Amino acid sequence: MITFKTIRWKNFLSTGNQWTEVQLNTDQNTMIVGTNGSGKSTILDALTFSLFNKPFRKINKPQLINSVNEKDCCVEVEFDIKGNEYKIVRGLKPAKFEIWINGELQDQDASAVDQQKKLEQSILKLNFKSFTQIVILGSSTFVPFMQLPSAHRREVIEDLLDIKIFSSMNMLIKEKIRTIREETRTLELKKDSLKEKLKMQKEFIEQIEKSGKEDIEKKKSKIKDIAKEAGKYLTQNENLTEKINEIGEVSFDSSTLRKLSNLRAKIQGKKDSSDEEVQFFSDNSVCPTCTQSIEEEFRLNRIGTLNASIDKLHEGLCDLDSKIKEEESRESQYKELSQEVSALTNEVSQNTIRVSGLQRQCRDLESEIQRITDQLANRNSEHEKLNDFNETLQGTYEELATKTESIKNHDFAYSLLKDGGVKTKIIKQYLPLINKQVNRYLQMMDFFINFQLDEEFNETVQSPIHDNFSYASFSEGEKMRIDLALLFTWREVAAFKNSVSTNLLIMDEVFDSSLDGLGTDDFLKIIRYVIKGANVFIISHKESLFDKFENVIKFEKVKGFSRKVQ
Repeated sequence: MITFKTIRWKNFLSTGNQWTEVQLNTDQNTMIVGTNGSGKSTILDALTFSLFNKPFRKINKPQLINSVNEKDCCVEVEFDIKGNEYKIVRGLKPAKFEIWINGELQDQDASAVDQQKKLEQSILKLNFKSFTQIVILGSSTFVPFMQLPSAHRREVIEDLLDIKIFSSMNMLIKEKIRTIREETRTLELKKDSLKEKLKMQKEFIEQIEKSGKEDIEKKKSKIKDIAKEAGKYLTQNENLTEKINEIGEVSFDSSTLRKLSNLRAKIQGKKDSSDEEVQFFSDNSVCPTCTQSIEEEFRLNRIGTLNASIDKLHEGLCDLDSKIKEEESRESQYKELSQEVSALTNEVSQNTIRVSGLQRQCRDLESEIQRITDQLANRNSEHEKLNDFNETLQGTYEELATKTESIKNHDFAYSLLKDGGVKTKIIKQYLPLINKQVNRYLQMMDFFINFQLDEEFNETVQSPIHDNFSYASFSEGEKMRIDLALLFTWREVAAFKNSVSTNLLIMDEVFDSSLDGLGTDDFLKIIRYVIKGANVFIISHKESLFDKFENVIKFEKVKGFSRKVQ
């Protein structure tokens, strides 16, 4: 059982920087009063915010921080479970979430999500929906059990009956089935692959046995043809080499021709100069520069000397021209022989490349022959591979059969753990108790109908004055009586299961909305004399009811801040 002891808050909604504290386990019944906006319902938001990180009413989290101070929003709640003391601290600006157990702060390295999961699943064993169904009955944002969708109704009941473990088991089995199915698909692919390998290995062995020797003979014949072709190219190279040797080493010194050409140019220049000088003395008896007479004897002697030199130079030029022609002929012959040797050498090189390629083909064919020979010699090892494939394939078939059987068993367990399985059977066992208690509380509130819930939590209503009625058919006051009867019943079921029972019961404005005077009196009798071991808080505007409560807490707003007034 969860025994809530204290809740305190500051800078929360309209509350200022001073702590507001409420004792939750001192009085059997307490009335909380105040004008609209005074902060009397703040306790609901503070309680659910501290435990579930969300307010009871539809308020955005940033709006929970006091709009004046705008920081240090903090809520603390203390409770006891089986002798262990717990304190939950939750805050905004700065963000804070602390879980204290017996005075020790729990691991702060864990994420807030993991801490919240631990709080709800391991400590409270309640989620927000279930908590609000057995602890809080509100008038604004509260959704009564009968107005919840079917899935949410089941979630509340599973929490109360502590059978959510079956849903967790169901999820685990579902995940296990998914994993086994994936493994089965992998095995199916493996099976298909092994069947293909088995087929290929059989064909391979048959190919070895049928065509191995034939392939060897064909390859040997091809090697002979290649060797013959290579021999032809080698013979051609021998003939070409002989021709190159016959030509011998060809050489030519081009500098001789160059020297002769340079010498001829010099002699020709000297001859041309002498020809000009003979022409000068032949044409002039007087110097054209200084106008002096040139002696005739000197002029004729000079002409004779120059003509003799010109004849010698002409003779030398003729000799040089003859030698130059000889050198040019030798150069032309050298070029022709060089080209022929180059062509022969290139053909030898091409033949060598062809022979090298043919020899490489021979080596490849010899390797193929060796490989086929080895395969023929090792046919037993290929048969062993075939047997290995067969054994692996059989093992895969057996593993697939095991997986199929496992899926069948898990599917059966999955069907048992679904909503229509064992959980429904457990719920059916509690339905008579639930229906009995609901009608008991309805009768205590002078509402004489037969209200029944089935395993899908759909209602059936029988009344002496009504036929084919449902929850939605009743007036708001009658609906309130049903909601209260269900609330009290859920608390009894929780206490009976001792898994999610709590001392705290808070009701917000139940007197101010739909309950008439008679209903109010009946309700007060129930919370005073029937509801045992609970600390009941009633939030109301009706100050006329003060004398009916052991304790009254009043809230008022002063200078924009809410505060508690005893």
